Amino acid sequence: MQLETYISDLLYRYDCVIVPQFGAFLTHRVSAKVHDTTHSFYPPKKVLSFNEQLQTNDGLLANYIAEIEKVPYPVAVEKIAKQVKAIKSYLIEGETIALQNIGDLILNTEGKVNFEPSQHINYLTDAFGLSQFTSSEITREVYKEQVETIEEAIPLTITPETRTSRPYLRYAAIALIALTIGGFAASKFYGNQIESHNEIAQDEANEQLDAQIQEATFIIDSPLPAATLTVEKPSGNYHIVAGAFRVEANSDKKVQQLRTQGFKARKIGVNRYGLHEVVYSSHTDRIEALKALRSIKRTNNPDAWLLVKTVD
Repeated sequence: MQLETYISDLLYRYDCVIVPQFGAFLTHRVSAKVHDTTHSFYPPKKVLSFNEQLQTNDGLLANYIAEIEKVPYPVAVEKIAKQVKAIKSYLIEGETIALQNIGDLILNTEGKVNFEPSQHINYLTDAFGLSQFTSSEITREVYKEQVETIEEAIPLTITPETRTSRPYLRYAAIALIALTIGGFAASKFYGNQIESHNEIAQDEANEQLDAQIQEATFIIDSPLPAATLTVEKPSGNYHIVAGAFRVEANSDKKVQQLRTQGFKARKIGVNRYGLHEVVYSSHTDRIEALKALRSIKRTNNPDAWLLVKTVD
């Protein structure tokens, strides 16, 4: 089993893939950037990191392996455990573990795992098809200096044009200017009158509307009391699974039993094996779901596991 292949597949869709009893591969998005010196353009991408502290099995990797290899969930968990045991033994011997399309793992002098991510793959699906490229430096021409050079070489002289005196044109121009000023003043006066009329009409309409609203408010003889209903609808793609039942009636009984215990239990549909799935609760936040899973494993059901699934 090539464990890195399954981890790589999941990193395209999820920001955290936990390898039980080993650690978690995390991704975070970085924006596109430009290198000022080399003039290279880099597309947005997901940057990989490794956290050795996150080792609790959330069911994501095991469920994916079980679905791909068509094996039961416990068998997938056992396969992961064997791979992790082999990886740890190689690391203790001082070898570097190269995970294809993910990165290299090696133990440091303190016995901690150092991770060097691979730079050959981008797990950000929004940037599919985008690659790094380098642009040549843009040289801008200074046109102002060229114009000044031309003006110095070829000086321009403006000569006023000689015209025959026509005094009647001067009077016509003065008359046109007077008419224009008068028309502008009349237009402004007319506009002010219209605006004043509109304000008065709007005030009267508002007074009539206020009177009608007051009349409609106090004419009610027997108003009904206001009622506020708050309906909480379970939501989220992270589900803590309590069990799966072939007979739907048994799944209904399980839901009622869990609700009696205080859980927000519900059915989330039928899986590909034809079983009715019942969950303790559903969560929108992955960290919150993991905390709830640990609490349920400790106090109620050690076999509970986390399912990532979109439910209508």
